[in-house]
Amino acid sequence: MGTVTPWPHPGRATPQQTGFDRQELLRILDLYGRMVAAGRWRDYAMDFHRDVAIFSAFRRAAERPEYRIEKRPALRHRQGMWALVSEAGAILKRGDDLANILAPVERKLLKLVED
Repeated sequence: MGTVTPWPHPGRATPQQTGFDRQELLRILDLYGRMVAAGRWRDYAMDFHRDVAIFSAFRRAAERPEYRIEKRPALRHRQGMWALVSEAGAILKRGDDLANILAPVERKLLKLVED
């Protein structure tokens, strides 16, 4: 008879994937929904890699994202694992708390609603 090999193979480590937990994703999607309601954003994308999870928000689907929200757990004890990146690729804000990272975008939302 043949042998049964357990899945995944015990000799190989499965690569870990960085992602958003439920509370983080709820917070990000709440902001996204409010920006869509204000007419600012139209599309989003999420990318998940070994060392980074990225949420990208687009004004239109055929261009670069207006903002990227990046989670890099490896930077947790250095610069902070969260980063807000602009369309040009500049890091606008970095830190440990997601609410502080989203604050500049939420301020822009308040300006849109007041106009």
